[in-house]
Amino acid sequence: MKRLVLAYNPVSGHAALKRKLDWIIKEFQKRGCIIIPYRTLRHNHHFAEFVRDVQPQGIIAAGGDGTVHEIVNLVVKNELRLPVGIIGSGTSNDFATYLHINDDYDAYFDAIAADSTRLVDLGKVGEEYFINVASAGVMTGIAHEVPPRLKNALGKFAYYLRGIGEIPKMRAAHFQMEADGTPYEFDAFLFLVVNSATVASFKDILPCAEIDDGKLDFLAVKKTNVAQVMRLSTDLFAGRPVFDLPSIFHVQASRFRVTADAELSGDLDGEAGPMLPMEITTAPRAVEIYCFT
Repeated sequence: MKRLVLAYNPVSGHAALKRKLDWIIKEFQKRGCIIIPYRTLRHNHHFAEFVRDVQPQGIIAAGGDGTVHEIVNLVVKNELRLPVGIIGSGTSNDFATYLHINDDYDAYFDAIAADSTRLVDLGKVGEEYFINVASAGVMTGIAHEVPPRLKNALGKFAYYLRGIGEIPKMRAAHFQMEADGTPYEFDAFLFLVVNSATVASFKDILPCAEIDDGKLDFLAVKKTNVAQVMRLSTDLFAGRPVFDLPSIFHVQASRFRVTADAELSGDLDGEAGPMLPMEITTAPRAVEIYCFT
């Protein structure tokens, strides 16, 4: 039987996953797979040792974007060379949404049992990898400022409420950026370096983004008036692409270096990241992900 480590976050998404453990075990057992649970902790220094001891054929990360981020980093940094599946159960599940995993778990569990995988790119900042997005600017700290009780009660809407409240207080920073050696300068509220087309629960904001092309997409929300910011927000909520709006700067490359005239902290997959300046590179086809064929 196939052995799979299920690395699950017990508090993600109203702690709903704990109530689904029996269902997950049952569904994989039906498919000839043994689930070996690993309960994630604040620090998971022994995860690689645990995986090597139980010798699974794959790993499933169950939780939000932060859980997926941590498990992918542990897999790649420790050279575990195992495919990773995703069960999205957090406030935001952007990479799982992009892969349509949450649309049909029955079919997705079939894909895992059948070893249906895809090699995908990762981004890298220093020694840390990100699977979906790196960002910095006046809006990127919102996810870390939303009180946990509000986030658990309102889910994604908590981020939207907090973000709308920040619009009147926005102050743009002056950015200097190099994309594969080409220099650019602009004033912007924030920038995103994205791997997929789904960011902050908004789908298809960048239809040209591919997760296995060896490139990342840089998006900056340029300094503009509140009306243009509201237009951008309207298009995001409507699920329309935004890369060609006047308020957006977009370029695709495999390496970026970003500096700013203000002290700005970065964010990697929704987790607190390093301060600027940031050197962001692509790690092509760096991790194998269970996905639909």
